[in-house]
Amino acid sequence: MSTPLTEEKPKPKTIVFAAGILAVGLVLGAFLLGSQTKMIGSGRATVQVKGLAQKSIKADCAEWSVWATAKGTTFAEALQNVRKEKVALDAFLNTQGFAAEVRKDQSTDVGPHYVEEERANRTVRVQDGYRASQTIVITTQDINLVSKAYAAGLDYVAAGANIGYASPNYLVSNLEEIKMSLISAATKNAYARAKEFIKHGDSRLGSMRSASQGAFYILSDSANSDTSDYGGTYDKTTVDKTARVVVTIEFNLK
Repeated sequence: MSTPLTEEKPKPKTIVFAAGILAVGLVLGAFLLGSQTKMIGSGRATVQVKGLAQKSIKADCAEWSVWATAKGTTFAEALQNVRKEKVALDAFLNTQGFAAEVRKDQSTDVGPHYVEEERANRTVRVQDGYRASQTIVITTQDINLVSKAYAAGLDYVAAGANIGYASPNYLVSNLEEIKMSLISAATKNAYARAKEFIKHGDSRLGSMRSASQGAFYILSDSANSDTSDYGGTYDKTTVDKTARVVVTIEFNLK
């Protein structure tokens, strides 16, 4: 006959050890809970707003590129011909009132001239002599003079001149000064927006916590005002422009 099994009582040392582990667990849990509570309680309420500033400005400098062109059956002939055209171009610029100090000659470029021909029912690209060009870059604060010369260039080409020209670039020389004044105005705008934002709440506006500048725009007066905060734009095609800057500022609340 088998002897019945009896339940062995835990030894006192085992009970003490288990109780110790439980106590340590409770203390550790209380510590972690207290730390989380402290982190949550130490968080600072803030408000983040965007500030916008813009103003009308005018270009005070113009840059215009114009070039003489010529062809030749050989490299030397193309070079000789473009030099003749350059003399004629200089005379044209003189009549337009451009002084020598506002004109800068660029290097002369000479290279193969290619045309497309139909051969055996397919289009091929073949060399047809050489083409040369000589560019002059005009930089002046007399914007009206450039605008008039640009219009006169069309008649000059119609008269048989071998020239090409780009649209003038109308530039603003004091961009950094304009940017700084707009950042100041945009910061004030952000402060006013933040105050308006919390006006009906229980908080008061505190110190500035962080600030960042968004894109800086130089737009034509006719440009669409819906622009992104990224990338920025510098319009060079118009004299009358709008400068705009956006800032993002975070304020503490108290």
